[in-house]
Amino acid sequence: MYRDAFVSVIIPALNEEESIRLTLADLPSAIDEIIVCDNGSSDRTKAVAEESGAMVVTEERRGYGAACLKAVAAVNSRCDILLFIDADYSDYPEETPKLLDPIIENQADIVIGSRTSTAKSRAALTPVARFGNLLSTSLMRRLWDVDYSDLGPFRAIRYDSYKSLNMLDRDFGWTVEMQIRAAKHGLRAAEVPVSYRKRIGTSKISGTISGSFKAGVKILYLIGREALSED
Repeated sequence: MYRDAFVSVIIPALNEEESIRLTLADLPSAIDEIIVCDNGSSDRTKAVAEESGAMVVTEERRGYGAACLKAVAAVNSRCDILLFIDADYSDYPEETPKLLDPIIENQADIVIGSRTSTAKSRAALTPVARFGNLLSTSLMRRLWDVDYSDLGPFRAIRYDSYKSLNMLDRDFGWTVEMQIRAAKHGLRAAEVPVSYRKRIGTSKISGTISGSFKAGVKILYLIGREALSED
């Protein structure tokens, strides 16, 4: 338990054999459970995660959101807080308390780790990620009056709050869908500065032209869909 809260860590992973062990090793020892969703890896990601003590579930359908949905479905019923972090070691797992404390202290229902707070962290983001952040957060500010600076995957949310969002996206729009729906449901949102470094390996999204284009189109589509939806 972390400060009397049961915390479940969700880690979607696709061919992250080199980085998953580091990510798992740096998570605080007070974490109650770690669920890695292997999204069809062709390397030893699953084996390394299991060797490191994580529970591993498998989602054969490719997609960041699909992997997150599958992992969340496996959490312990005692869960109080979900913590999401990528497997690529770009975030600093030891900074987990920054995201958990505002929820435990009843100051927020969802906390986003912002990678834009320092020049060093911003420099580690790809130009595509920086542009996507700027465009998406600007549209969200205009449409829902929420002041986000990042769509960072390192985030925490109260489990009961998560369930109220009815998350659906199975691809690139997972993070923005969560932030938009949090705003539409009146959740108390906070951002905290987090450190960020260049990931180990190549990004499946911003590391390729096709991945970046597909992600951009999907995020814009999702923003438009949520703007027109009454839910």
